[in-house]
Amino acid sequence: MIYEGDLKGAQQRLRELLDGSARAVAFTGAGISTECGIPDFRSPGGLWTQNKPIPFDVFVAHKAARNEAWRRKFAMEEAFAGARPGRGHRALARLLGRGRLAGVITQNIDGLHQASGVPDDALVELHGNGTYATCLDCGTRYELAWVKARFDATGGVAPDCPACDGPVKAATISFGQAMPEREMARADALTKASDLFIVIGSSLVVFPAAGFPLKARQKGARLVILNREPTEFDDMADLVVRDEIGAVLAAFADDGR
Repeated sequence: MIYEGDLKGAQQRLRELLDGSARAVAFTGAGISTECGIPDFRSPGGLWTQNKPIPFDVFVAHKAARNEAWRRKFAMEEAFAGARPGRGHRALARLLGRGRLAGVITQNIDGLHQASGVPDDALVELHGNGTYATCLDCGTRYELAWVKARFDATGGVAPDCPACDGPVKAATISFGQAMPEREMARADALTKASDLFIVIGSSLVVFPAAGFPLKARQKGARLVILNREPTEFDDMADLVVRDEIGAVLAAFADDGR
């Protein structure tokens, strides 16, 4: 069933599915954060149309690539530092708090789920987190303020790890970088145990992350896709909603049920 332009009807059907679920899981993509002022990556005018991504092997091999990666990172931080959780984030945090969701799997790296109140043990970040950095060799964590102070002090040179001289990178998964084993395993377990899998704001074109909705469906879970644009998974979904994500989910942020 596809709802487009029928906000109340979509909300009612989603509420019915949640009421009939014991282990619902949300799967979020960039679309949940666009109303917060964070543009997505793939749409016209998105971040990847402005800057071609730097592959992981190039980042590791070349200091100039690391310098450029951090220059871009801090340029984006200036633009998006004021972003706050939107209606969708707040709704999912409320649903989790009331036991209506078993967990949230996200492709996003913006930290807005945590800022909305989603606890770490209920959140799976498939593509890492852009709010801090780590050394690729020894795993030491560094805050972005530490990296920026050294980057600015050297005129735009990416700092290396003081502990081991390894390259310091934002704690996100880049093209060509291995997916995090622990997070993939957590997402797999949540997916297989779910009876309702709700995709929110994802184009479902990036694998292996996009394979989780398919796996949930194959395990017998009902599938909901809330996305402004059609996806290749729409035909197998029990409910498709093509509307503004914040507007659809706003009712669940305030709904006491």
